[in-house]
Amino acid sequence: GGGGMKRALVTGGSGGIGAAICRRLAADGLHVIVHANSRLQEAQRIAVEIAAGGGAAQAVAFDVADRAQTEAALQELLAAGPVQVVVNNAGIHDDAVMPAMKPAQWSRVIDVSLNGFFNVTQPLLLPMMATRWGRVINITSVAALTGNRGQANYAAAKAGLHGATKSLAIELASRGITVNAVAPGIIATAMTEGLFPKERIELLVPMKRAGTPEEVAGLVGFLASDAASYITGQIISINGGMI
Repeated sequence: GGGGMKRALVTGGSGGIGAAICRRLAADGLHVIVHANSRLQEAQRIAVEIAAGGGAAQAVAFDVADRAQTEAALQELLAAGPVQVVVNNAGIHDDAVMPAMKPAQWSRVIDVSLNGFFNVTQPLLLPMMATRWGRVINITSVAALTGNRGQANYAAAKAGLHGATKSLAIELASRGITVNAVAPGIIATAMTEGLFPKERIELLVPMKRAGTPEEVAGLVGFLASDAASYITGQIISINGGMI
């Protein structure tokens, strides 16, 4: 809806999955805001690459877990108009079995994924609602659905996003805004390299391979499109048949 180019904010846009999502949304005609926390140069590199390919992009840096910093950055973005697509992809994991988990490991992982979702999304909602068209897409994990050893913090954070996704979807359903979660399984990125040897993947994944960031981005691109306007409140798994 509305004239002009829609803008999409992708948090954690400098990571493997995030960057693929940024490229896909730009290819689909959105102006993409590539977010990073500490890796602004990488976000800028991706934005420049998108622009060189004929797309529209810019880079931005802030810590999603820092409410004041996030609010300030978002107000600056909103000064140029509403952000109609938000992809909450920022997340960290800091694994430890719970008996040995430090309080800081618990808090920071929850803070980035769950509080970060609120800090980023909440200020964007009223301007988005005014346009009567929007997409909120939360990137979660198969760990939220099955649990995973050493990831009580990460699974809790991502499962929390599933509950938030369903609740927010109900609140926004009559406003032309959909809210969904995408739950990837094992995806081949720099972050997962070394975590999953080939034999382990063959054991865990019926398709016997890791997914690609582009495959996740394809699903996100579809959910962000007009074709997905009747899909909301869903947790969509992309995991090669793991569960």
